[in-house]
Amino acid sequence: MTPRVVIIGAGIVGANLADELTTRGWTDVTVLDQGPLPLTGGSTSHAPGLVFQTTGSKTMTAFATYTVEKLKSLDVDGGWCFNQVGGLEVATTPERLADLHRKRGWAVSRGVPASVVDAAECARLHPLLDDDQVLGGLHTPTDGLAKAARAVVALARRAESRGAVFRGSVRVTGIAQSGGRVTGVETADGETVPADIVVSCAGFWGRELGKLVGMRVPLLPLAHQYARTTQVEQLVGRNDELIEARLPILRHQDADLYYREHNDCIGIGSYAHRPMPVSISDLPEVGDGEVGERTQPSMLPFTSDDFALQWEQSTQLLPGLQRSTIEHGFNGVFSFTPDGGPLIGESADVAGFWIAEAVWVTHSSGVARSVAQLLVEGRSELDLHGCDVHRFDEVETTDAYVDETSQQNFIEIYDVLHPLQPKLSPRDLRTSPFVDRQRELGAFFLESHAWERPHWYEANAVLAKDLPAEWRAPSRDAWSAMFHSPVVAVEAWRTRTAVAMYDMTPLKRLEVSGPGACAFLEGLTTGTMDKSVGAVTYTLMLDEAGGVRSDLTVARLGEQLFQVGANSHLDLDHLRRALPDDHSVVVRDITGGTCCIGVWGPLARDLVQPLSGDDFSHEGLKYFRAKSAHIAGIPVTAMRLSYVGELGWEIYTSAEYGRKLWDVLYEAGRPLGVVAAGRAAFNSLRLEKGYRSWGADMSTEHNPYEAGLGFAVRPHTKGDFVGRAAVEKIDPDAVTRRLTCLTIDDGRSVVLGHEAVFVDGEPAGYVTSAAYAYTLGTPVAYAWLPAGLPVGGGVEIQYFDRRIRASVAAEPLFDPEMSRIRR
Repeated sequence: MTPRVVIIGAGIVGANLADELTTRGWTDVTVLDQGPLPLTGGSTSHAPGLVFQTTGSKTMTAFATYTVEKLKSLDVDGGWCFNQVGGLEVATTPERLADLHRKRGWAVSRGVPASVVDAAECARLHPLLDDDQVLGGLHTPTDGLAKAARAVVALARRAESRGAVFRGSVRVTGIAQSGGRVTGVETADGETVPADIVVSCAGFWGRELGKLVGMRVPLLPLAHQYARTTQVEQLVGRNDELIEARLPILRHQDADLYYREHNDCIGIGSYAHRPMPVSISDLPEVGDGEVGERTQPSMLPFTSDDFALQWEQSTQLLPGLQRSTIEHGFNGVFSFTPDGGPLIGESADVAGFWIAEAVWVTHSSGVARSVAQLLVEGRSELDLHGCDVHRFDEVETTDAYVDETSQQNFIEIYDVLHPLQPKLSPRDLRTSPFVDRQRELGAFFLESHAWERPHWYEANAVLAKDLPAEWRAPSRDAWSAMFHSPVVAVEAWRTRTAVAMYDMTPLKRLEVSGPGACAFLEGLTTGTMDKSVGAVTYTLMLDEAGGVRSDLTVARLGEQLFQVGANSHLDLDHLRRALPDDHSVVVRDITGGTCCIGVWGPLARDLVQPLSGDDFSHEGLKYFRAKSAHIAGIPVTAMRLSYVGELGWEIYTSAEYGRKLWDVLYEAGRPLGVVAAGRAAFNSLRLEKGYRSWGADMSTEHNPYEAGLGFAVRPHTKGDFVGRAAVEKIDPDAVTRRLTCLTIDDGRSVVLGHEAVFVDGEPAGYVTSAAYAYTLGTPVAYAWLPAGLPVGGGVEIQYFDRRIRASVAAEPLFDPEMSRIRR
């Protein structure tokens, strides 16, 4: 028998999920909504329906592309559910036009047809445009309009034909549980609808539903203005009530505005106004019999003062509107999150309670397909790490953090954002114990998961005069020069030639302990865990299909004690879910109570050994070994690892000793030329060594052999582990794509990631990570490309409106014999 599934929310996400589940044979599906059917009064009921497929996220683009294809196949009694009128994004500034070229590269690398066109072509595509106002535009012919409310009807009918049940006017008041699992959904009428799985697809109500199981759902309901004009003269006779629109959907992102046709009127959406947070308790009470196209709980009164400037900008871009007025407007409620992504996942505490929230119409079918795959097949074919609700650390789920960052995302939704652009606020939430010392050295901080992370140190600028000519990098273009400093070259140089100190504190550290710890880790990882105390192992966690769920560094610090260097909160969530029921294993996040300094460089031993009575020689602490020691009387754990490819150690201590540890290392290093070095140098050096970064270079969509990590898979030297059956079926020599190292032919052009890569003139892949390699004197990039490209073979990288030639290179580029690390 298939599980009993209750979906809360009959909007575009819930209806799509019911359809996806019943397609896969799960027919015991009940969909509940507090509003009447089919127009329930949630965000779906008033959504303008613009579907622009291309974003900076490969996964989100795939969601949107699937939504387009699925909704195109639906109709309701001959009425369309998707009108593929195309999309047009116009630029009124050079910065925006450059960004449209960048977006075009994203699109073609993901199979979405797109072209950047001139102003005249923009006006031809959309005759209402004043071409004197625009410099050009991005035209995507497969974008279009979703008729969300109608699509819900089509999806519900199809799901119901397979056995699903949709029930409206049912308010959920509780989630029944037993033994840590959901057993049903309680309603305001006193009914309990039995369920083995509950999925909340309630949109901006999802935050409240999460509270029913003690789950923080980090989203904020915000109002968004939408207005509809009176009749526009130029549109009279072009459309009718059936077709509604023939012109491309239009975005004027320089003014935070978008437009679509409604027969002979224009709909205008605005993100240009002040953020308007909405409290659920303040939503209007609308009776079931009163819900209609213009009367819904999710539609708030239009605040015309917030729209005055936007109307003026609209009449400038579309002069035909000057003879029209605003006929109707409303402030519609939608969900926003701290990073703009959707929220997908299962409660950490109540098994069987899932959410699919903060999902817009654009991505609705794609998200529903992935959630259905998770439920039925155990994995999504798309990488979901940027959508998983558990990607956030605890501080990022607090109401204060969610409210502030979600409002900022509303403000920035159409902004041209640099890949390294940090949050302006909140800041200084999480800092290393030595943050004061870093500030004294002029640290330039970027932010990640609320951690302050030094990117470079201005104090090192005085050393630039000593920088050898071969280490001096060419000047950069304005885009790649943002959030960059020439000081980075100094820090890379000193790491390779002397010694440097890196703050590794923000990296996630987990403690796994107990009598079952070793067996527990053996079953989850590809490497051998049952080694002697002091052994350190680089290993992978795979999913059942052999996709790379994460890469870990595991140190055995005792017979029943392991320290795991992980990537994010997702790893902690995964380990906790896998814990055995016999309580033989305990997993703790120790990041906040500890700190870490990476001491690396050819003089690293000269710095550390005089401070300690413990043996830091090569024989005393070999590569990939760890031991407890004392440095200047401070208890530490030293691990002989190096992510930059130089001699040295990751040195851990508890947070209380952190500043003292920094001080003694820095002072002892002065005669040796020690520098504090930041993430920019770190990233450059790790790419020279070909070290991968999970989430950027590989994910669950890639197997270890494609990612160049086959060395970390040891099926013949250990027992069973998650993903073993899948990887044993893979022929490493037969994979069709590989993570490929590239060097830039002109020696100066630095790309930043996500750019399209062309082979023989055709789009063939995309860049994952890139940097200037100071040791080698050339920019480098890693990209997913077809397997079998010969070393020395040429490719082209799309960088804004130009192609940059690059060559396939053998890796690692630096010290392939590993002699520098093992000295």
